[in-house]
Amino acid sequence: MCGICGEIRFDGGDASAAALQRMMEVMVPRGPDGGGMVLRNGTGFGHRRLKIIDLSEKAAQPMTDGELGLSIAFNGCIYNYPELRAELEGQGYRFFSTGDTEVILKAYHAWGAACVERFKGMFAFAIQERDSGRVVLARDRFGIKPLYLAEARGRLRFASSLPALLAAGEVDTSIDRVGLAHYMSFHAVVPPPHTILQGVRKLPPATLRTIEPDGTSKDHLYWRLDFARTREDIERPFDEWRDLVLESLRTAVRRRMVADVPVGVLLSGGVDSSVIVGLLAEMGQAGLATFSIGFEEAHGEKGDEFRYSDLIAKEYGTAHHKIFVPSAELIDALPATIAAMSEPMVSYDNVGFFLLSREVAKHIKVVQSGQGADEVFAGYHWYPPLAASNDVVGDYAKVFFDRDRAKLAAHLNPDYLTPGDAALDFVRDAMALSGADDPVDKALRLDSTVMLVDDPVKRVDNMTMGHGLEARVPFLDHELVELAARIPAEHKLAHGGKGVLKEAARQVIPAAVIDRPKGYFPVPALKYLEGPYLAMVEDALGSPAARERGLFQQTYLDQLFADPKAHITPLRGSELWQVALLEMWLQQHGI
Repeated sequence: MCGICGEIRFDGGDASAAALQRMMEVMVPRGPDGGGMVLRNGTGFGHRRLKIIDLSEKAAQPMTDGELGLSIAFNGCIYNYPELRAELEGQGYRFFSTGDTEVILKAYHAWGAACVERFKGMFAFAIQERDSGRVVLARDRFGIKPLYLAEARGRLRFASSLPALLAAGEVDTSIDRVGLAHYMSFHAVVPPPHTILQGVRKLPPATLRTIEPDGTSKDHLYWRLDFARTREDIERPFDEWRDLVLESLRTAVRRRMVADVPVGVLLSGGVDSSVIVGLLAEMGQAGLATFSIGFEEAHGEKGDEFRYSDLIAKEYGTAHHKIFVPSAELIDALPATIAAMSEPMVSYDNVGFFLLSREVAKHIKVVQSGQGADEVFAGYHWYPPLAASNDVVGDYAKVFFDRDRAKLAAHLNPDYLTPGDAALDFVRDAMALSGADDPVDKALRLDSTVMLVDDPVKRVDNMTMGHGLEARVPFLDHELVELAARIPAEHKLAHGGKGVLKEAARQVIPAAVIDRPKGYFPVPALKYLEGPYLAMVEDALGSPAARERGLFQQTYLDQLFADPKAHITPLRGSELWQVALLEMWLQQHGI
């Protein structure tokens, strides 16, 4: 797990070592164990390293294989690299390191662009072909590893974080109106290629981009999630699906133990993280480190779920760490949390993940985490009502969107509005794609391939990597997700949602964890803005920078401040926190 960056020149000039160095300095938290750069023929790669696999300097990056004429900068982990290495050795390839980075280089040489279809893992990488000058960029199927792009006349820069690109300079930081429409409507989910900034784009997941020396490029989508089912799938009994899911999840968890350092678990106490602990215990993992976090109560809303994480920790005898964050420490951590965001993210649990990661990184370098289970196995409350929907786009928007186009027009100043309804149009087009006919399947595909990428997955990457911690997500093993897509919707919706997964988990962990009310990372202080939290957002939105930018209509801001608790989105989020977070993010990054 690391941070990568690069510059590709198309005008015959040399890549800027100074720009690479500035990008690398921003990404030191992603890779505190070392750094390096390589510049050749108008292209430069930079890398910050977190040592997880092959701790020797032989695996240092950027890595160049002079014999093959290839250089690479890679972020992520290829879990099946030992099997791929053995296959490549059988074809005559020789290796000088024992890690997964070199396996990618050899795989690209052996199989070309199709190599990505063989990778089981999370990755973002750039490969330069010495002889042709061609550069290839690639991102994993679920976008677990980020890759941001900034193009200007005669060059392209890329990096694992958006702030790194800003540090390099010469970025158009004007607000992208389409990105803003998504942020304000699609619950802060900004689908690729857009970001909130006009001058920064992101490579879509499951995409391989080939860039020629003259700057022309071509994208190849190498994977697509398909919900088509055979007659056998439709007729398969629930119990068989349960057993198939459990076995596939076992494989996914086992894969993510590959490392030359210990691997722990972020344990919320919910079904998803608890079953990971149970499966690791089943596999014989002794002394497993687990970590939970909790916050102070607010307005009678409990701020922790320790009773469930304690139950699992005791059941399996883990080395458990409980982290309690008092309110004073929470507010102090917010600026650093916002600084760690590559894009503005409204979920309250960002600060929870940030503080949890800070403490976990003192003990361990790699953890498994339960993100993705709700989007893959239908755990959210909006899926059951969609089963009978005759207007899946409209019904989905009613439960997920923060505001419709009419409200958006009343909240944003006119200069920042798009001509049409950008967010709703995106959802309509996405749900119209072939490969998912059932309304629940349409929503699951959208959530697992779009919403998940640019909300929970991005959150976990940004907050963990802000402290040099690698997070692995077994529920996003693509073979497990492909299996889940074939399961008829009614089986996933059973038992109030995640029915198949819950019954699979019941074979492993105590029923008390499975049958509990659905939980989340509760941070009540950010939901009920008052006291110092209210003062913080008042300062941000009332600052000269905010007034000069003029994103929001003053009448709307006046309504929010008059009664912050009265303006809550359908997903129970604070509208005031949403608009303040955007302004605080822009100010934090000097925009």
